[in-house]
Amino acid sequence: MKNQFLILLSLFVFAFGGCKNIATINADEAGEVITDYLKANPEYKTTRFSFGEMKFNSEKEMKELANYRALANDGYISLSLIEAKKKFLSKDSSFVYAIKLTDKASDLVLKQDADKATVKVVTYELASEKPVDFNRVNDNNAKVTVSLKKVNTPFAAFDKNQENNSNFITKTYRLKLSKDEGWKVNK
Repeated sequence: MKNQFLILLSLFVFAFGGCKNIATINADEAGEVITDYLKANPEYKTTRFSFGEMKFNSEKEMKELANYRALANDGYISLSLIEAKKKFLSKDSSFVYAIKLTDKASDLVLKQDADKATVKVVTYELASEKPVDFNRVNDNNAKVTVSLKKVNTPFAAFDKNQENNSNFITKTYRLKLSKDEGWKVNK
């Protein structure tokens, strides 16, 4: 009888001791919740990208043409010369190109019109080297501040506001405890 009681008591202790309390969360678990959220809802910066039939003739436009050629070399656009008016020993040369987006660019294109597209120029990923700043508000809520590192896409050269003040951003997410799903980012 005594042995059965000890066995029953030890099973009871293991059963309740083995259950993880879902209401507890630490910085590592909060980082995992944020990582899962970022996979489903990535953070990014966008710009408008022009394509179609485009004319390049000024010195500034020639620098922009170099960016288009780099995209064409990487396979994100197709670039075909329609017309070239080259003047001998002059800076007044003019080129007309037909620019088309390729299938390779489809992951970076968010919205597309007839001659412009909204494209991702920077994506942000969770920086693994910086710790997660974790602050528990109450039993059901937590605030998590993370560092997201900046990753340039091939369209980054077309970003009008290229502030390179830092290679990361910090962002604060609010986590809420759901009885069914556990800890989730509160939108």
